[in-house]
Amino acid sequence: MDKILKIGHRGASGYEPENTLISFEKAIDLNADGIELDVHLTSDGHLVVIHDETIDRTTNGKGQVHTMTLQELKSFNAGKNQEIPTLIEVFDLVNRRCLINIELKGIGTAKPVNDLINHYILDKKWEINDFLISSFDWDMLQEMALLNPKIRLGVLTEESIEDALSFAKKIKAFSIHPDYQLLSKENVDLMHENDFGVFPWTVNSKESIQKVKSFDVNGIISNFPDKI
Repeated sequence: MDKILKIGHRGASGYEPENTLISFEKAIDLNADGIELDVHLTSDGHLVVIHDETIDRTTNGKGQVHTMTLQELKSFNAGKNQEIPTLIEVFDLVNRRCLINIELKGIGTAKPVNDLINHYILDKKWEINDFLISSFDWDMLQEMALLNPKIRLGVLTEESIEDALSFAKKIKAFSIHPDYQLLSKENVDLMHENDFGVFPWTVNSKESIQKVKSFDVNGIISNFPDKI
């Protein structure tokens, strides 16, 4: 068994405000092998790292991400005086120190994410395997597969491992990212038999981490990467 990758969910969001630069830095400080983050587009076409469609829950502001400019979004406090970061700022912070798992959340994010990744590979000598793209929106994964057949894709599901498995085969995905509560030794073995990596989320308690580890998963996405 290869080592289980430790992936910080929205950074080390058990310790620092989620999807902020200090959260991603904290995950790297805790020796995470990767960070997971979410992207939306601003009204003026910038990729920003935030989970929800609105800024209401994670900042001191209110409103929908896609209706605001980058400058407007940058004026809000995302916790501990952090700004909502751009995806470029996160790439530059990480600087190849760990894997970046980008979850496509906002509509229309597939192409700009692919363009940015290509820029970092061509101009900054990053590798394609520095990135892993995941989404619950399987249409966006399909779009990404067509845009960039070389990029590693992860199929997110909170409902059905069987459906995720059949879709993963269809798009030649790299991995399946299930809600950890869907997992059993049998279905993890089945995903492995079909050559898919298994990266469950969001596994936070010591008990659930131990249970998921016993299934021989490939990585664990957690708010507390140091607990893995």
